[in-house]
Parts: sequence; C-alpha cells; structure tokens
Amino acid sequence: MKILILNLSGLFFCIGVLARPVAANPQKIATLEEALSAKVDLWGIAAMQQTNGPSYEFFTKLLPPLRYVNAGFRHYPIVLSAPGSLQKARLISNGSAVNALAACSQWMEVGTPVSFFVGAKQAPFGERLSDLSGPRYERGYLPIVQMDYRSSEATYREETFASIDLTNHAVLFSQFCLKDGRSGTIVARIESSGPLHARDHAIQNAKGLALVFFDHAWHWNAEQKTLTAQLSARDKATLAIATNPIDPATKPLLSASTYGEQRKKCAAKWESLLAQAMRVEVPEPIVNAAWKSTVVGSFMLLRGDHLNYSAGNAYETMYEAESGDDVRALLLWGLSTEARRMIPPLLDYGNNPGLRFHDAAFKLQLLAHNYWLTRDPQFVREQKTRWSRFIEILSRERDANTGLLPRESYCGDEKQKVFSLNSNANAWRGLRDMAMVLQEIGEDDEAKRIMGTADTLRGATLAAVEKSERRDVQPPFLPIALFGEEKPYDVLTATRRGSYWNLMIPYVIGSGMFSGTDRESSMLRYLEQHGGICMGMIRFHQHSRLFANEDGLDDLYGLRYVDALLRRDETEPAIAAFYGKLAQGMTHDTFLSGEGTGLRPLDDFGRGMYLPPTCSGDALFLWQLRSMLVQDYDLNNDGKPETLRLCFATPPRWLEDGKTISVEHAPTSFGKVSLRIKAKLAQGEVIADLSLPDRVPAKLTLLRIRLPYGWKIDSAQARMAKLKVDEKGTVDISRLRGENTIRFKVRKM
Repeated sequence: MKILILNLSGLFFCIGVLARPVAANPQKIATLEEALSAKVDLWGIAAMQQTNGPSYEFFTKLLPPLRYVNAGFRHYPIVLSAPGSLQKARLISNGSAVNALAACSQWMEVGTPVSFFVGAKQAPFGERLSDLSGPRYERGYLPIVQMDYRSSEATYREETFASIDLTNHAVLFSQFCLKDGRSGTIVARIESSGPLHARDHAIQNAKGLALVFFDHAWHWNAEQKTLTAQLSARDKATLAIATNPIDPATKPLLSASTYGEQRKKCAAKWESLLAQAMRVEVPEPIVNAAWKSTVVGSFMLLRGDHLNYSAGNAYETMYEAESGDDVRALLLWGLSTEARRMIPPLLDYGNNPGLRFHDAAFKLQLLAHNYWLTRDPQFVREQKTRWSRFIEILSRERDANTGLLPRESYCGDEKQKVFSLNSNANAWRGLRDMAMVLQEIGEDDEAKRIMGTADTLRGATLAAVEKSERRDVQPPFLPIALFGEEKPYDVLTATRRGSYWNLMIPYVIGSGMFSGTDRESSMLRYLEQHGGICMGMIRFHQHSRLFANEDGLDDLYGLRYVDALLRRDETEPAIAAFYGKLAQGMTHDTFLSGEGTGLRPLDDFGRGMYLPPTCSGDALFLWQLRSMLVQDYDLNNDGKPETLRLCFATPPRWLEDGKTISVEHAPTSFGKVSLRIKAKLAQGEVIADLSLPDRVPAKLTLLRIRLPYGWKIDSAQARMAKLKVDEKGTVDISRLRGENTIRFKVRKM
C-alpha cells in the first residue's frame, strides 16, 4: 500500500487526485506509523480511492476518538451556558463531575466542584470507559448532555444542561435515574474546603449562598459533604448546581416540575437560535447534527458580544483571525444579526501588539466579508472611526528599503520579527477589499486612495517574493519570513518553525494574492508533499512536550487550505478534509475541537486534545460544509464576488437513490438561495428545485449534480430549454431567475 500510494502521489498533487473516485482499493490501509512518517497524506489518499470517495466511516475506523486533556479531570470538558452568557460551567465528558478542578496553569478553575459516584462501593461515574455510553446530545445537537454508565448492579443515566434563566450563575441541572436494574445508589460530593450546611433543600456555604439545590430524593451527610440518593426503577434524583453561588431566598430552584420546565426552556432557546440560521439537511444524520451543534457551540463560547476563542482555559479571550473566522462562518450560515454585534469588539481588539499588521488586515477582511453578505452600507459607515484606523496603520507604516510593512512577529507563538509574507499579503487583501466595498457604496475618492495603496503594497510584496522564493526545491518554496531568513523544510513537522510555517501558509493562500497562479499551486503542493497534511487536515508538532501537540494536528488553521481546494475545484481532497475533520478532528457525538489534537492514542479509548473547545474548530466545519453546498466566489480576483456555484463538492453518496439534499435560505453575496435535489435513480432522473438570488445577479451561476459511482447524466432540462452538461455533471444556469426546476436524465453505466 505504501509503495502504491507514493506512486500515485504525483497524480494526486498535480490535479487534486483522480477526477472521479475509483472502485474500492483492496490494499490494506497504512498503519499509524506509516501515516506519520510519510510525506504525503496516505490516509487521505486511501479515502479518496474508495468507491464513492471519502466517508465518515472510513476515517472513524483509523484511530480512537478524541477524549483526554492535560487537566486534573483528564476527560475533555463540555462548556455549558445560555447563549452568550458571561458565566460558563463545565461538565466533565465521562460524567464524573461538574466544575471539576483542573489543577493545571493552562486551565481556569470554575465554580465549586461536584463529583458523582455510583453503586455500593461509590465508584466514580464513568471511571471504566468500556462501561460508558456517551456523552451525546439531545436530538444529536442540543446541549442537553446524556450518558449511561454500567455499574455492577445497574446502568445509571445522567443528564445535564444549563439553565436559560439563571445566566449570571451558570446553573446546571443534573438528573440521575436507572436505565436498567432494580436499584442503585448515586452520590454527589461537594468538593469544598469551607464549611457547608443544608437548609431548605440547598447546600449553602459559610456566607449563606447556595452551591447546590437538591430534591427529595437526596439525603445530606454534613461530615462527608455528600448527597446520596437510593434509586429504584422509577426514581429520579435531581440537582441544580450553581457555578456562581446564588441567594437561596431569591431563587428557589427545585420543585416537582422545575426540571422539566427548565429542560423545555433550554431546548426551545437553542432551537429558536438555530431556526434563524440557514437550514441544511443532507442524507447523513451525523452531518446535520454536527452543523447544528457547532453553531450552538459558537454561542456557548460567546461572552456578551465577545466571541472568545475558548472558555475555561488560557484561550478564554478573543484572537483576531481565529475569532473572526467564526463570526464569518456565522454570517455564512445566515446569522447576520447575531454576528453583527460580534464585529465591533473584534474591530476594537488590540491584545497582541506583536501582530498589529496581521490583526489590522483581518479586521478589514471581516468587515468587507460582512458587507458582501449583507449589502449593508450603513453598518460600514457606522464603523468608520474603527476601520479608518486600520487603513492608516496599513497605509502609512512602511520599511523604507523594501516598501513592505515593517517587521513583526512570525506568528503569535514565534516572536522573532520578520518581513512577513502573511502580514503583507493579507494587508493587501484587507486594503483591496475595503476599497471595493467603499467603491460599491459610493465613497469613490476614498476607495481610489486605498486602492492605490493596496496596489503599491502588492507590487512591493511580489518583488520581495521574487527575491525570496526558493526554486531549487520542488515544489518551489515560498517562505513566511522573506529575504532568505527562512529555508525550505524537507519535512514540515520535523522542526518547530516548520510546523508554524504549516499553520501560517494557509493564511497566505487565503489572501488571494496568488490566486490562480503557479505560486498558489506551489504552496498547496508543498503542504501536501512535505508532511503537512493528514486526513486532509493541517499537521503540527510543537517540539516542546506540550500535551497533544506532538505528532498531531492543528486542523483549524486549514480553513483557507480547504477553501482554496474548493475554489480551485479540487473536490476530492476537500471532501477528505471534511470527513477527516468530522471523524478525527472533533469529539464523537459532541463535535468539539481543540487547538491541537494528538494522532497517537493515549490508550485504547482515546487520544489527547489541547484546550478544547475552540470557536475556530466550529468555523472550519461550518465553512467547509457551506462551501461544499453553496459557493459565492470572486474568481476573477477583482475584489467583488461574481460567481455562484451550487453543490459543487457534495459527496456522491448524498445522491444515492431516494436521497435528498436540501438547503434553505443560504445567504450569498447575491442574495439568498434555496435548493432541493432529489435523486430518483431507479426512475432515471434527478430533480433539482431552485430558488435563485434576486438581490444582485451573479455573472455566472453553475449547478453540479455529483452522482454515485457507476451513474451518468445524459441530459438536463429547465422548463422547455435543454442545458449542456459537462463531464462533471455541471450545468450553466446563469440565465435562470427565481423559482426553477431542472430535470436531469440519468442512467447506470
């Protein structure tokens, strides 16, 4: 298999793998050690060789799931709160505790820990992973977390969610019952060093503030600081745990009906939020659950109007590009009202003086992206006092000898000052994009001035690249640190700096400065041929013994890599990246991402991850899925989107006989689009119902029908007109407006 894969690598990296998936490859799949030592993505290539291309099932069998973190509680935490709440709580993912102590400097301590034990021996809930089922979400995506744990005498069910009402206190409701068995024991231990006492079914601290409310099923032991419930088959024992202690007199939390009422409110609140987003339904339930869950996860990390990178750890703060990517993903999913209030805090962000130009560039790109999706000139004008500062920063500050922006940090973790290709390319993009927005809203003089600055910076950057590009290696190497200060890396993850090049070069690709050129191809292929990609995701090695960041992934920095693949119509590797992320870049059934994820299992049950959850992990998945279905691209690279492409990268299995792809109210730069594609292969047809944008017509609108292996499109017709179908199943529908039905005649080859 290894020899076969390497022989195919030239084809793969020249044209983005086979133009169409081939029949299943009978060769054995590469081992983990083979995958880690290879310079090409052995697993990604193997996935693309399956009959209908990459799949969740293919990737999920390769490794144990993500499970562990570098904290005292060891199992990854699930952040729970109301949408945008200032106070967050955490549930440990094996069900062992709420707000457990981390005992690690990289994590924050949150609330008073409450630990759970089961059975006569009071064993920790979830201690033996072989007997644990879950965690999982209600309906697959709502943050009502359920898990079952088998003890000797019974199987216990634990369910936990955050109150929508008591946002300042991050109150978690936890309920226990028996899934099977006649009787059992649940113990909740309040891990407090200070004195506690029980009064009116509340455990209070020395100040008289309630930490835990409990119902009649529990019995308090003051000496041991435990609540114990003896359960029979029909019993339920309920707790309300306040992360921020609460006055028991003003908030009587538990009655016979409280839990059910609070649960219903929680579900309704999150369903209401999701109802405002673009609706996507594909034939894979796990994909439908994942997009809903990642939207919810973003609002869990939102603190007021600040979309933090994470919560409960050292990353509980905003980062310009990373947080901005998630805001842009929410815009792409139609949550423009919510995203709009998150933009001013990101424009005001200034926490990283070592990356002033990088941050200014991404502030402008965020604002411009918001404009094209909303066409709201008033918001642009309202923010002028903010964005004009970044225009000035990127316009006035120049190195006299090179014409580039002055030196700044290579990246956030690498403080060495360099002439940065990332900063200069993205500054050009930010200036160019804002100039085009201002031109569009009638601010012609300012637009012309900014565009002149952008053009000058572009010329200086290209001149620097010409002097810095290394053509003595293949593919040619474009450094982040210009003018010979960075040498090519044979294996990117073999060094710390090479690993950071791996994270930063997708930003350069995403700048669009090299869009459609040989240099863009060189950057993509260098990633792919020098050990930069695994399962379609960006590889990383910290070289500092940091948990989960050795022989691992930092996949969230692959967003612009995947977007470039999709824009270039390199469909199969993009789909591999999508399923790789879903299967091995997120936790199973809870869809959480870390800053870094280890590829080496820590035991038979799981792998390590670094400081989850992350908003950028949500952004990567949401952006990928949206762009597989709906693409509004600026393919001529003039700063204005002009091309709308629909269903250009859908997995072929989504159109097996009887299956349907549905998208409702997807925002695009041209207006909202909806589609419903129904496969009736047994009847020899596929029917596409479209509602095309009516705000601003796209210059080019294309629809693609990607059929399962062995099927072919013979013809397509809209109303009375026949449409030409290319070899990829694409039809040009640029002349169509409004509501349309297109019928494709198909046959088995």
